[in-house]
Amino acid sequence: MMEMEELEKELDNLEKEIGYQFKDRSLLKQALTHSSFSNEQKIRKWKNYERIEFLGDAVLELVSSDYFYRTYPEETEGNLTKMRAAAVCEQALAVTARQLKLGSHMIFGKGEEANGGRERESIIADAVEAVIGAIYLDSSLDEAKKFIYRFVLNDLDHKRLFYDAKSILQEHIQETKAGELVYELIREEGPEHDKLFVMEARLNGVTIGYGEGKSKKTAQQHAAYDALLKQHIK
Repeated sequence: MMEMEELEKELDNLEKEIGYQFKDRSLLKQALTHSSFSNEQKIRKWKNYERIEFLGDAVLELVSSDYFYRTYPEETEGNLTKMRAAAVCEQALAVTARQLKLGSHMIFGKGEEANGGRERESIIADAVEAVIGAIYLDSSLDEAKKFIYRFVLNDLDHKRLFYDAKSILQEHIQETKAGELVYELIREEGPEHDKLFVMEARLNGVTIGYGEGKSKKTAQQHAAYDALLKQHIK
């Protein structure tokens, strides 16, 4: 773990990045602490992000639901649900986390650090929700809403395209009768506990997209998204 003085400087930089200064910085530290670290502490228990992420998830659902309800008054409940899901799914939150470099600010135990926790989408996505929860507890729903609007409910067309990439690509191929789309696993990299899967999207045997991910499903999604961008399909 980094020295406390270094950690405080890191948190200074993060507060500047998110545009919010904590009154109780222990909340921010908690939001960035993975359970692997708190579980390693033998002298005193260091709080991790799990409880605060639970709260942040609820705040995010409320704010995003309110946003889509008010922004799209003619949309059905089903479509609103899909739009919200695209904006706050794990992959979309991971994009936010990488934008803010949250992984580099997090506190991990030695095991999770060695296993690549700083790049694991599920972990850094949870950290975004934990930061939302921390802001809510430190200040108000309005401050949490500002963060969500600025960093989560932004660039929604891009996020929807990524979230729905496989279905959008499949629909386009069916409509144009372009042929058969398949996803091919090219290779697997890394140890069993930290696999990276590499996939290609192939149309009639020709590679049209390439993707990587910690699961085959995520790699397929990246490959479909890459194909959509290359073919300028939206």
